[in-house]
Amino acid sequence: MIGIPVRLKTAVSLVLLGLLTLLAGIGQLTFWAPAETVTASAPGDSKAAPLTVITPEVLTHQGGSRQINIKGDGKFVVAVGRPDDVDAWVGKTAHNSVTGVSADGKSLQVAGTDGEATAPSPAGSDMWVQTENANGQLDYTFTPPASGNWSLLLASDGTKPAPSSVSITYANDATMPWAVPLIVIGAILIVAGAALPFVSKFTRGRGPRRGGPRGGGNTGADRDSVGEDTPQDSEKPLIGGDTSAGDTNKGMAGGPALRISLIAAAVVTALVGGTAAGAQAAETPSPSGSATTGSGSATASPAGVAAAPAVPVLVDAQLKRILDQVAGAVTAGDAARDASKLAPRVDGTELQVRTQNYKIRSQVATHEARMPVRSSKLLGSVISTQRTWPRTVIALTQGDGNVVPQVLTLVQASPRENYKLKSTSPLQPGTSFPAIPLGGTAQLAAGDKTGLQYSGTEAMAALGDRLTKADSAFKDKLVEGTNSPYIADVLDYQASTVKSGTNGDFTFTHTPSPADTAVFRTSDGGAVVVGKLDFNFTSKPKADGDTLTVDKAAAVLAGGDSTKVGLVQTFSESVAIYIPPAGSTAPMKLVAAVRGLVGASFQ
Repeated sequence: MIGIPVRLKTAVSLVLLGLLTLLAGIGQLTFWAPAETVTASAPGDSKAAPLTVITPEVLTHQGGSRQINIKGDGKFVVAVGRPDDVDAWVGKTAHNSVTGVSADGKSLQVAGTDGEATAPSPAGSDMWVQTENANGQLDYTFTPPASGNWSLLLASDGTKPAPSSVSITYANDATMPWAVPLIVIGAILIVAGAALPFVSKFTRGRGPRRGGPRGGGNTGADRDSVGEDTPQDSEKPLIGGDTSAGDTNKGMAGGPALRISLIAAAVVTALVGGTAAGAQAAETPSPSGSATTGSGSATASPAGVAAAPAVPVLVDAQLKRILDQVAGAVTAGDAARDASKLAPRVDGTELQVRTQNYKIRSQVATHEARMPVRSSKLLGSVISTQRTWPRTVIALTQGDGNVVPQVLTLVQASPRENYKLKSTSPLQPGTSFPAIPLGGTAQLAAGDKTGLQYSGTEAMAALGDRLTKADSAFKDKLVEGTNSPYIADVLDYQASTVKSGTNGDFTFTHTPSPADTAVFRTSDGGAVVVGKLDFNFTSKPKADGDTLTVDKAAAVLAGGDSTKVGLVQTFSESVAIYIPPAGSTAPMKLVAAVRGLVGASFQ
């Protein structure tokens, strides 16, 4: 009977220990749990600068969206852009960069860079995917607008100090790795303690019998009989020197308790060991860029590192915003016939063509207006992944006044300039614009022929030859659709002019402008090239004294309606050509084209 009190004490101890362990685990998940967030603040002794940059390393710290508190003197702007775009816009301007978070997660690391004392205001720049304006203080929740890395640019007006009081609140990654194991261990101990007395009784009831005469002559059957007839002998206390039976009884009473204790200890050890191993694995990750096989290790070579994915220069939201502003500027200019209203968003060929169109229409009411630019329906786009400047993008749009979709070419000359419309050309009737890879496409050098039938430069030269000569060698190599009239109309215009101008000599040239040529890969491995040709139409009297009549539109620009010395008219031709991939038997195809008179002068 001595073993029963011991077992009960052991059971009570196990239950109490289990309760304490269980409470410790629950406590780590409740009142001892770490804070859900932690706030890191920039030091207050940063040198004033017109710009502040928050780098991707800070914005990606701990992952997920984060809350940023910014304080400044007066009005300021927060701009979201790609890291290289932000760096390019900052340029040589003095700035502070928030580059990292301290080891304890409570301080932001700030580095100052000396440079120019002022910069333009970043507000309104096309470089930014998003902007946020504030006055004095802003609680800003940063969520990446698209995949890839992002930076934030803080500025007032570019002349006053940018906000430097910045604090960022992150999700706290501090964990309580022992919480669940302690709860499990506590539960096991409680169950083991509660089960111990019952297991002991069950084992006692099934233990070996000690019956039979103390003499040595009884057979096994006799011993069984005596054991069954005298069950009271099993409960008779042992006295004197017969200790073997006493030892057996102690083993029977202590064995189950010992086994349960050993099982509980084994479970606890396994849980503790597994948790420790998991914690070690989580706290000491293998070094990045290395691989281990057997007892040796090898460092990955640069060739084995995956290249960073190409990043388009614009996201859809940026392009749509830019197109809306471009369309607004063109609409205002067209309505007032005032080229100065175009200047913020139109440049190059399109500015030149529309400026002259306004001038001609002010004197010739029947002269056709330029096709309007609309942004209401964006049918497609060509977004370059070339992240150097100048940057060129293409948009295919349609809206009121656009009988067919229109190909718009926009160029950003430098980081601090906005995109401007360089050319427009209507899609040829019955023609589809080539498919372009989603997520941006590669831009090729104009002379790069890699994987193509022709380079962009060669394609533009072929079109120039095709438009100049009816029997061009490229007649079957560069074609237009059955319903596309541009090449046929140009050749017919030139032929009819020569035929009808009996007292004049006429020459026509179509010369590509290399500076305006841009080439982009298409989904099928081919390319689309957009560019400009200078179409010069020269008229000279056949004999001295002959007079040539000047077209009304040309007369406005030339300053007269007739000439005895000759006239040169210049048209700008905005075009787009599809180039098939190398190995294809298909010809090049004129996708879009239009011309506009930009100059006329007497010789």
